[in-house]
Amino acid sequence: MSRYREPPPKSSPYITAEGAARLRAEYEQLWRIRRPEVVRALSAAAAEGDRSENAEYIYRKKELREIDRRVHYLQFRLPELKVVDAVPSDPERVYFGAWLQVHDDHGDEKRYRIVGADEIDPERGYISIDSPLARALLKRRAGEVVKLMLPGGEAEVELAAVSYGPP
Repeated sequence: MSRYREPPPKSSPYITAEGAARLRAEYEQLWRIRRPEVVRALSAAAAEGDRSENAEYIYRKKELREIDRRVHYLQFRLPELKVVDAVPSDPERVYFGAWLQVHDDHGDEKRYRIVGADEIDPERGYISIDSPLARALLKRRAGEVVKLMLPGGEAEVELAAVSYGPP
């Protein structure tokens, strides 16, 4: 499995300011620091002789391909992203960047933030604006109950709270 995250499928171009900064920092780190290190290590491994049985050479070639794939993706993705950092005119409704508190069918409370596809992080509760849950909750207000179709079947959630500040 690759150490670098695979590019997401074609998705909405929206991203939070923090997400855009993180992607730019990742690009800079890969391009200016990590890639030159790997190229130097690859050159040193190549100088050792027989490349067909040189594990270090094979590993570094693979690592360089992964870095190049991610750099290539970021070079095309970054210019097309639209940073959303303003609070919407109606902050009581769900829009991009919103922090949500929802209660599911079982009464469990969950907290999510609607972000761009490049920022998805299930551990932090960051869900894509393209996800079924986010699409079902867009433009809704606290107190509304929404039925939606998830990969596991139909579900019902109640939107308990909407905010745009940090949790």
